Amino acid sequence: MKKKHTAQSAPARQPARESFRSSISEGGFFSLRLLLGVFVVMAGAFLALAGLGAFFALTVSMAQAQQKNKIITNSKDPLVPNGFDCSKIHELGIDKQMSFRAGAIMIACGQAQGGGTSASSPEGALSQFIRKLFSPAAYGYGGTDVDLITGTETYPQVNQSTTFSWGNPDNADEIVVAYNDTRGSGSGASVSTDGGLTFTRLTKANGQSPFPNTGDPVVLYNRPAATWHTIWVDGGCDGLGGYKSTTPWDPDSWTHYCIHSSFEDDRESGWTDMNPSSPFYGRMYVSWNHSADLRVHYSTDNGLTWTNEQQVNTSFIRNVQLTGDLVTGDVYIAGMDEGSGGCGTTRSNKIYRSTDGGNTWANTYTGPTFIGACRGNVGYFASMYSNPAYWRHMGWGEPAAYNGVVHYVYAARNPGNGDPGNVFYIRSTDSGVTFSAPFQLNSDTDPLKAQWEPSLSVSPSGTLFAVWYDERDGGGASTCIAGSNSPCYRMYARRSNDNGVTWLPDGAFSDAVSPLPAQPDPGIVSYYVSDYDYASASATKHLVSWVDGRVPINGTYQQDAFTDQEMVNTTPTPTPTPTSTPTPAPRASPTPRARPTPRLRP
Repeated sequence: MKKKHTAQSAPARQPARESFRSSISEGGFFSLRLLLGVFVVMAGAFLALAGLGAFFALTVSMAQAQQKNKIITNSKDPLVPNGFDCSKIHELGIDKQMSFRAGAIMIACGQAQGGGTSASSPEGALSQFIRKLFSPAAYGYGGTDVDLITGTETYPQVNQSTTFSWGNPDNADEIVVAYNDTRGSGSGASVSTDGGLTFTRLTKANGQSPFPNTGDPVVLYNRPAATWHTIWVDGGCDGLGGYKSTTPWDPDSWTHYCIHSSFEDDRESGWTDMNPSSPFYGRMYVSWNHSADLRVHYSTDNGLTWTNEQQVNTSFIRNVQLTGDLVTGDVYIAGMDEGSGGCGTTRSNKIYRSTDGGNTWANTYTGPTFIGACRGNVGYFASMYSNPAYWRHMGWGEPAAYNGVVHYVYAARNPGNGDPGNVFYIRSTDSGVTFSAPFQLNSDTDPLKAQWEPSLSVSPSGTLFAVWYDERDGGGASTCIAGSNSPCYRMYARRSNDNGVTWLPDGAFSDAVSPLPAQPDPGIVSYYVSDYDYASASATKHLVSWVDGRVPINGTYQQDAFTDQEMVNTTPTPTPTPTSTPTPAPRASPTPRARPTPRLRP
């Protein structure tokens, strides 16, 4: 069950909240005649505004056409290169890229808007009552939520989201969570040295992150070298780059290196083999989208060199996430064929596998088509909210693998009843060749409430933990307004103690029902909230982080990164639900080559 806790104040980040006020006109009730008069006046005003709206729409369209063909000169944003030709956005795939750099280019070329101040309201008695009303859960997971962001912040560069969590397998007290951070021109990370009870955001003496001009977080631990790595879309490398440290809590200890240099690099992911019995112990892997290609690099020397670049496919398949088998050392990439993009169109999940340490790859599984979770459109992407479009999401999830069993969670829409999103789990017992029928992890049945953006982790003992964003305790799309203090979503979770054979009931994971956080930073595209949360597990705990909107700054409930953990040795009491048995699925390529004979370690 969820642990009860007392909220701690954060004076440096959280201004005093104003009291809730409501007023009623002294006249008591309006007369019917007055109401009719007001209605007529407002109707006329709406017609006039509609005409002005059409004029403004035409003006904006013309302005965007002019912006599209311009050359960027005198750029003041370090993410936008001088001389960039805006007419090349589609040709270079910038409109499909997800990095801060791509977003900054879209804004500079007039193809997207930056964030701004959204509607906000102070939390009052009614909101506090609603939060308390929704707080209890029939079955809960995790402990006490921890805010990853410490220190002062300067509005409006106050967004932290899209998280990647990793722990030291040899020191359970050491945890690092990396995330996108709009502070300055880079992204950031927070470090715990007490097992996750507290975190400190890495901040140099100049008040900035040690990871300048970066975005899209990956954080890994190289066990043989006892070294931490963060990997990013890195402006200093004009592609992919990393930082490494043996003392991660020291912001001045992180040293920089480059992995791959290309302006078309985007949406990277990574994994490191930490099993001393694996034939590829200590190898670090990075996968990414290079324009239309899906590519992979690996390092065998603690990030000093990244070798044997592999082109996994030649058509555009989104690099969702990369993972590896904790026992066999096989490596897997979860990809997605996003079809034509947008909301209401079909997607297809794909699995790619390497059995020889990343030297060769095969597409072992192509799943049936489904409609990705969504409510609206924002350019190429679908979005979880509309009017305006907000929170881009295409149904992406996270894979995990343990002893030849491959797991994957993702989000899909139910076209039958209009449900904008549910979270599904599929399981393979033959190393990613065939998968079970989709099993819905969320148990709610309200077709107006969405579930989306799941993460998944597997521990060295085979426990699975899935976490996702869930509106069941909030108001749904009708009341979820970015920046306002209306309860919107909560993190829910579900657990398996037998490597995915059966699942315990789903239940609340986060301690509060979060408002939908705003995106006030004008340098980041207005619809960005969070693209993914990468969870991982050690021998003792599952580590999960997410974007949360419970902390206001300047009266705006904005994006803030929180974390919590689920202990591996938790004793379950409810009866678990079995997963469907695997069923054959079409394959896009011949069976991959046989696994090489494992090398014996001395």
